Amino acid sequence: MNPSSEYEIIKSTCGLCAIGCGILIHMKDGIPVHIEGDPEHPLNKGKLCPKGQASLELLTHPDRLTQPLKRKGPRGSGNWEQVSWDEALDTIAERLAHAKKTIGAPSVAFAHGAAKGLQDSYLARFANHFGSPNVAWQGHVCFVPRVAASKLTYGFYAIPDYDFPPRCIIVWAKNIDATLFHAHERLLQARERGARLIVIDTRKTTLAAEADIWLQPRPGTDLLLALGMLNTIISEGLFDHAFVERWTTGFDKLREHCAATSPERVEAVTWVPKDKIAAAARLYARSKPAAIQWGNLIDHGVNSFQTARAICLLRAVTGNLGIPGGEVKPSRFPLRGRRSPELEAWDAMPQEVFENRAGDPEQRPLPMIRYLQPQDLIHAIIEETPTPIRVLFNQGGNPLTNYSNAKRVYAALKKLDFFAVAEHFMTPTAAMADIVLPAATYLEFDSIVTPPYSYPVLSAQRQCVRRPDCRSDYEILQGLAQRLGFGDAFWETEQACLDFILKPYGLTFAELSHIGFIPGTLHYRDYEANGFETPTRKVELYSEQLKSWGFDPLPNYIEPPETPFSRPELAREYPYIFTTWKSAAYRHSGGRQVSSLRVLHPKPFVLIHPETALAHGISDGDSVTIETPKGAIQQTARISDEIHPKVLGVDYAWWFPEAGPAEEFGWRTANVNILTGDAPPYNPELGSTNLRGLCCKIYKSKA
Repeated sequence: MNPSSEYEIIKSTCGLCAIGCGILIHMKDGIPVHIEGDPEHPLNKGKLCPKGQASLELLTHPDRLTQPLKRKGPRGSGNWEQVSWDEALDTIAERLAHAKKTIGAPSVAFAHGAAKGLQDSYLARFANHFGSPNVAWQGHVCFVPRVAASKLTYGFYAIPDYDFPPRCIIVWAKNIDATLFHAHERLLQARERGARLIVIDTRKTTLAAEADIWLQPRPGTDLLLALGMLNTIISEGLFDHAFVERWTTGFDKLREHCAATSPERVEAVTWVPKDKIAAAARLYARSKPAAIQWGNLIDHGVNSFQTARAICLLRAVTGNLGIPGGEVKPSRFPLRGRRSPELEAWDAMPQEVFENRAGDPEQRPLPMIRYLQPQDLIHAIIEETPTPIRVLFNQGGNPLTNYSNAKRVYAALKKLDFFAVAEHFMTPTAAMADIVLPAATYLEFDSIVTPPYSYPVLSAQRQCVRRPDCRSDYEILQGLAQRLGFGDAFWETEQACLDFILKPYGLTFAELSHIGFIPGTLHYRDYEANGFETPTRKVELYSEQLKSWGFDPLPNYIEPPETPFSRPELAREYPYIFTTWKSAAYRHSGGRQVSSLRVLHPKPFVLIHPETALAHGISDGDSVTIETPKGAIQQTARISDEIHPKVLGVDYAWWFPEAGPAEEFGWRTANVNILTGDAPPYNPELGSTNLRGLCCKIYKSKA
């Protein structure tokens, strides 16, 4: 579309994921008619992914929720009546207040999904003022293990400096062209300038097919692979001696720890030839500067945090921290922003109340984690111990597809005394609610975006339209707070809240909106002035802080449950291992009803190696059943040598909007979390559940 003078163009930021790409919204007569990437924005430079391009379809979709709904008949029956906003909010407030008065504030829990914006912190602020410490998130399996490991190792979250460029890049468990396209663009440019490429992924991704070295580990064994690479680098003296001596602590203990990880063991457990591991380690260590782009699959399972720790140690011992073309520190904007104590009102929650949150007090995650793991939420609902949870408010999440052990999640939602949901569409989870509130999309409210895992930019997200009877999450929570007697904890307008967030930066939201965005900077070798942001002011290869908290001070590999190594008797019946990944078309479970996205990925596919397919008489396009001891699902076979013969690549987060409420939107049919469990062992530091690398079997579905 070529804009002309009759169109107003609003400079804004896409809010469909956490990246924060710049967009230009073309308005005609007060209506958005076209969205394109902002060529001036330093992140995406004018490009948009398919999800961003579908923003207007999401906004105007005929199935959008546009009126508060109240359940009629049994929970999950799909029978609703429209009610006013006052009645809906009054009902929710009354049920929250009743539970607080009769059982206690912790009997009310809150949960949010994948928004990863300021609305997450608005919900935490509401919960803290209400008096409940039980706010569930998905951070334990998404990004937070890598953030926590980075900060405890060297004090900041490092990002690859592609623009220098690196001489070598490792892409580790990251489907980068589908999920971080602006970094993918920079990576390709670095390759054109001579950067070598190592890809570590169970699947032969587009980049793996083009890599100088491709390592194909068994799902869930990335930590042992990282220890094997560290062993080669340290034993062969390929580490940066000067950096290690001056800027690290605990190297001798790390050397001893890695020496105990023999190449033979690493090969046997990971399925990667030891010579290939050594070759990758040598290429990475000898190609300074080098950078590692890691992905979400690292966060899944019992080794999540320590896998991230081991990768942090690879960066450190090779001296790639803080150097041009290596792993650099992005600038921090001085904001009272997302996850900040000021915005979330931590001081409103007495410490003794916070310590009494749901979950086993003997198995608490790292002290920096203030959120509830989903499995603890579900346990507290079903078992009513140690804290009985009777009421749940869910903001923009779909636990029936995204929480592990989906059938147990369903049982928990059925048991609740009261359940309220704020959503864009009727989802399998929303269909279980007593009250459903129509939430605004990102085009319908103002916000501030700071990408959490990318180049630093402070961007304005601007409201350009509002569908009647839809409200932003801020407005919903503000309305509930007013009814519950702590309305003064929220600002009169959402824009006033944004002014509060921006105040330390000396800016108002109106001023930021006028500017559009403010690029940040990358810091090189700033540790030379004041050291690293750790207790020792050095990179803590051996972490005394972790040890003092009762966690492993060095990365120690734990064999995941239900694998051929931990459960050989199980593997005889379930001889394959399954893994998952994200696609470009969808963000988690969102977007299946959007036509332009659905055509890109119309049905759930399971990737099967030709040898495996032949052994089971499976042809491309067949309906097949994937089964674990937890349950069975059906997906469509896609035959490809991209996957290991012993591994199945199962599609993630599927449900079927077209199936309708009579069939519960088909959440049981293809949902990978029918196959997963929510019982220990979890990751000790974060509580990450085991979402991949588990034993399974496959066979043709019955007609």
